[in-house]
Amino acid sequence: MSEHDTDPRTGTTHFGFRDVPTGEKQKLVGEVFSSVARNYDLMNDLMSLGIHRAWKRYFVATCQAKPGDAVLDLAGGTGDIARLLQARVGATGRIVLGDINGDMLRVGRDRMLDAGKVAGFEYVQCNAETLPFPDGSFDLVTIAFGLRNVTDKDAALREMHRVLKMGGQARVLEFSQVTAEWFRPIYDFHSFNILPRLGQLFARDAGSYRYLAESIRRHPPQEELKAMLDTAGFARTSVRNLSAGIVAIHTGYKV
Repeated sequence: MSEHDTDPRTGTTHFGFRDVPTGEKQKLVGEVFSSVARNYDLMNDLMSLGIHRAWKRYFVATCQAKPGDAVLDLAGGTGDIARLLQARVGATGRIVLGDINGDMLRVGRDRMLDAGKVAGFEYVQCNAETLPFPDGSFDLVTIAFGLRNVTDKDAALREMHRVLKMGGQARVLEFSQVTAEWFRPIYDFHSFNILPRLGQLFARDAGSYRYLAESIRRHPPQEELKAMLDTAGFARTSVRNLSAGIVAIHTGYKV
């Protein structure tokens, strides 16, 4: 386990702003996402004021994907990234939605079925730290707004690298560190004062929304996460900030 995730001296890791035993984080995160699964899109709207939809469209529009590709979308959640990817990989492509949380995966599958999205999609409940796929299985691996909830992020990045084909691309879309100093107090006020209240009002769950805001602050900032991709074996790594660094896209290749 790396310094990014755990303190080996105490056997603890962070869950939001709390330190918890490393073995408990997965269970605690699971409880959060089981709680918010039915309101996941609402959650993202509240957290980003609706802009997450544009971020996701840009994320997919600029990824390395072509007709017939095999794609793994980790933390696939309610399937919004997968639906966008389908237009890129076409009828001959294969998209696997992977999520550690069964409730999130069921919501995603149901929504895809309701939208008539059946062919070309697979659903796998899996842990990003130990993926159940052979080496070199995918042309593209994506994870959107999920990496910060992984206990051992370095292990997840190594697994993403392992399951990629040679020449394949990995992309991470995640909340990051705001680059504009003047905007940080406004962003913090929204995160820690407005967001939990909205969560309580609309989803009857202030605690989960408070955790999600805290988890953003504990996530590695742009250059640190880029260095983690380098360490995991990725080449030609890069970072693109969106909306003044509220989110960032990290990209790496297997060569």
